[in-house]
Amino acid sequence: MKKTSNNVTVTPFVPHKGYRNDALNMDFYELTMANAIYLLGMKDVQLVFDMFFRKNPADRGYSISAGQEELTDFLMNYHFDEIACEYLLGKGMDPRFVDYLSTYKWNGSMYAMPEGCVAYPHEPMVRIECDAVGAFLIETHLLQLMNFNSLITTQATRITRAASAAGGVMEFGTRRAQGLTAGLQGARAAILGGCTGTANCLAEIMYGGPVVAVGTVSHAWVMLFPTEWDAFKALADIYPDNVSLLIDTYNIFESGVINAIKVDDYLIEKYPNDPDKRVKSVRIDSGDLASGAKRLRKMFDMAGKPYIKIIVSNGLKESTVESLVSIQKAPINGFGIGENLITASECPVFGGVYKLVAVKQEDGTYRSTMKCSDTLAKAIIPGYKTVYRLYNEDGYGYLDLIAMHDEKIEVGKPIKVYTTDLTDPKREYTIVPQKIEKILMPYIENGKLVRKMPSLYDIRDFIKDQLENTVWPEELRTEFAHRHFVDMTEKVYSTRVGMYEKLHG
Repeated sequence: MKKTSNNVTVTPFVPHKGYRNDALNMDFYELTMANAIYLLGMKDVQLVFDMFFRKNPADRGYSISAGQEELTDFLMNYHFDEIACEYLLGKGMDPRFVDYLSTYKWNGSMYAMPEGCVAYPHEPMVRIECDAVGAFLIETHLLQLMNFNSLITTQATRITRAASAAGGVMEFGTRRAQGLTAGLQGARAAILGGCTGTANCLAEIMYGGPVVAVGTVSHAWVMLFPTEWDAFKALADIYPDNVSLLIDTYNIFESGVINAIKVDDYLIEKYPNDPDKRVKSVRIDSGDLASGAKRLRKMFDMAGKPYIKIIVSNGLKESTVESLVSIQKAPINGFGIGENLITASECPVFGGVYKLVAVKQEDGTYRSTMKCSDTLAKAIIPGYKTVYRLYNEDGYGYLDLIAMHDEKIEVGKPIKVYTTDLTDPKREYTIVPQKIEKILMPYIENGKLVRKMPSLYDIRDFIKDQLENTVWPEELRTEFAHRHFVDMTEKVYSTRVGMYEKLHG
């Protein structure tokens, strides 16, 4: 059966179950707008969009901006193939528009924070300047990539910092991730945030570098054998250099720890001159983890086995890890974190948005645009902007400053700044910058890649260095974190306030 749309007869689209093209990962309204823009002759109008967020996850003091590499790959490989075009025709898009998309290449510009950069509310993490069609169509995929990667990377930094005094954190959340993509991207993000390994094998294949798959056996392995001892011995015989035992299948202290010690004695007897062939660690996934770890540590030490490490898991989250390490002083050497990391369960949404802030005019200038909203806090910051980070003499970032793209912020020159919080309009003051860093960097310019992607090692180290050396310790607190100021230049402020009064009243 055929149907008619816009006076064009088309054949209904037939699903392709194995098909994947991220250009179609969009909300349908983006297509309706782009189709109309094309038909109105506005396809070449240049638009400027900012991607930003209004609130740190879980009311914490900072966020980590992540996803830039994947976003860059998406834009550089953006295309509409035959199946995509067939689908668009079936949805009633104008054939001329579809023909235009069939050869369309994304030729815009993308400026973004370096991946792994600490970010704060209201400031652009990504700035897109592009023809109207391309600017509208990329919204959904851009937000998915930046929101999810930023969310999980941020969560990982918080958990790994909570665990840092005790040991490393391994990401074990793939089976609880909300879909394949979340499991893969989440594993990468977790490693960037400081995790030492992931359970996800495909993630290691795809990303490489520090993304390393780890793990030994499950409870099912132990249950497969006639006795726990048989299961442990079999594992030791096959993997003598990597013996990690799950000891809570039956009873941690009545059998698990006893058999773990027995297996280590077995390895010592079998390989007396090879200290690497020993029980490396045990893991418990149930019970009171603090008291259990303390009791295990005492039993292993009394048996002359201080080298056996204790790993814990079981629905752990940042606050639990912090309590185990800092309050209960549990002798734990590592943590396996699953669903509360891969889903960021304490705040499962990173509220990044993508808003039109300027339209390029024929004379090359930019007309600022503004979504006002009846909610004052949701009124966006209009204009073609960039972001600077200002540091004090000790190297700490004390202020992020939003400026128009053509403004010059110079060391040693006084500048008046204004709050981004419209509910606190009186906060304004003059500062004299001592060290300035521009944190919106070019990735793509006019469709050309202009930035070399750092390695995952470099991104991970970059994040670690910021959190240890340039972010105020008060911003890292779990509760009542210090608010990092994000302010505006007078030019940005006057544009925002003037437009708000004119458009909203």
